[in-house]
Amino acid sequence: MTLETLIAVARGDQPADLLLQNARLVNVLSGEIHPADIAIHDGWVVGWGDYRAQREVDLGGRYVCPGLIDAHMHLESSMVQPAEFARAVVPHGTTAVICDPHEIANVLGLDGVRYILAASEGLPLRVYVMAPSCVPATHMETAGAELTA
Repeated sequence: MTLETLIAVARGDQPADLLLQNARLVNVLSGEIHPADIAIHDGWVVGWGDYRAQREVDLGGRYVCPGLIDAHMHLESSMVQPAEFARAVVPHGTTAVICDPHEIANVLGLDGVRYILAASEGLPLRVYVMAPSCVPATHMETAGAELTA
């Protein structure tokens, strides 16, 4: 999949992989609900409206809404493994998190960050890891590790 391919499908130059027909699309910003056909290609929503697709699924008026992206969280503060965290939040609509791993990085260093990345692979939750915001910890705290360039 390339960006060029996604753009071509969004323009209608190529068929999408999947067209979800007769959906009720929830606009989470305005609260409006729009009747829509939603085009998906290679796992990405490329548009809604009049599209061709290799496969069509009639949703029969079911609701479709975007998932929540938690833009700043500390996965290790949940006190559970990433898979268990995903099991708890995905059914409630969270589809992605941007994790600041400063706690685990302060204790385990880069090995802690690598652990979060490895333990998050293959989950139904997309886990994006940002550079830790405060590693090493302040001089008033005791840390087990520090990240260096």
